Amino acid sequence: MAAKKEHFVCTECGAEFRQWQGKCNTCNSWNTLKAFNPGKGNSRRGTATGGAGLQESQPVTLDELEGADAPRIDVGISELDRVLGGGLVSGAAVLIGGDPGIGKSTLLMGALANLSQKQSVLYVSGEESLIQLKLRAERLGVDGSKFWVLMENQLEAIEKAVSTQEPQVLVVDSIQTVAGDEIPSAAGSVTQVRECAARLIHLAKRRNMALFLVGHVTKEGQIAGPRILEHMVDTVLYFEGERGHNYRILRAVKNRFGAANEIGVFEMREEGLKEVTNPSELFLSERVGGAAGAVVFAGLEGTRPVLIEIQSLVTPSPLPQPRRTTVGIDTNRLSMLIAVLEKRLGLGLFNHDVFLNVAGGFRINEPSADLSVAISLYAALRNIGTDPELVVLGEVGLAGEVRAVSHASTRIREAAKLGFSRCILPKKSMQNLPNIKGMKLHPVETVEDAIELLA
Repeated sequence: MAAKKEHFVCTECGAEFRQWQGKCNTCNSWNTLKAFNPGKGNSRRGTATGGAGLQESQPVTLDELEGADAPRIDVGISELDRVLGGGLVSGAAVLIGGDPGIGKSTLLMGALANLSQKQSVLYVSGEESLIQLKLRAERLGVDGSKFWVLMENQLEAIEKAVSTQEPQVLVVDSIQTVAGDEIPSAAGSVTQVRECAARLIHLAKRRNMALFLVGHVTKEGQIAGPRILEHMVDTVLYFEGERGHNYRILRAVKNRFGAANEIGVFEMREEGLKEVTNPSELFLSERVGGAAGAVVFAGLEGTRPVLIEIQSLVTPSPLPQPRRTTVGIDTNRLSMLIAVLEKRLGLGLFNHDVFLNVAGGFRINEPSADLSVAISLYAALRNIGTDPELVVLGEVGLAGEVRAVSHASTRIREAAKLGFSRCILPKKSMQNLPNIKGMKLHPVETVEDAIELLA
């Protein structure tokens, strides 16, 4: 009998290779190929059905399908419901990742506590003992009369418990601790994570059961295991938070049932996570009005408008290579804006240290913050105090032009609701913009036009 050949799989994208090589040809990542033995756990029978035997499927028309308009399950946590797209969908597989201790287990235990009042739930932990789960539940004030828990990391035992308990919502914390007897590799390996996730997802689809999978993250902040894991699930959520801050942000990076990049904001307290229904008010609560280099940006995360303060500090540098330090925004974006300001406005930033901070531990990923950053840098360099009732939005191009942003009216309405009376925005965003009571608009075409409004 011929020995089974060892294969190699990329931990980033899941591509398979017959022999090891330094670079993955699919995603161009280096040193990401890990050895694995396909074994019988990699067969269609093991992956697709979890050992229950193949089930034949017959094609049907869309009109024959039922449940397309089935209502979503209200989790009971409005911020989590928002990120999920309006509630939890039966049969959906949700992957949630985040740094250790960020609050993933606390969030899901609170969600299951609410769901247990109307739904049958099962919380499977492969990391904590039942006593530890009990202690956390008592701290969170969870009613445990209908809250079923199981300490198990064997895949077959979890499948048996699901068959016996028949939960409508299942949490597996975490997928890296689960191992199947049919899969010839250690728990947490590429093969185990992929195969165990595939079987649990298939189980959830077959039983119309909502599934939460908790995933560990790497030092780069990505969910550990093959990247194909993110493609297998319906929704991918990341729990973010800066060390030293009590605020946590739950962000949807993929969602088949709602908007991607939607966020939910929470505050970590002694009694657990508390949702923040108005994050704009929270992020601006401690700001010092009129401070030099402080500008309020009207952002948009998914469908939610969020007002955030951007702070800059510009000081003469004694170093031959000045420092460029950012917190909450891409450093490459800052370098580009500094180059635009130097070239188009003649600002001398080449011999200055530049520090840029997004207040509250928030992270900005959209280019519509460019104009806010540019004005903040100029005000910090010239030591000019900005109008505390001013809000700014707009993308900046390399020619110094200010480009239009999406959903300008939604952003400006949120600013007006919080008491802001002036807004600098791209001129092209004025098209079809309704009149917003109490807000004076300043449309600009270039960064230079925006800077002149500070005088």
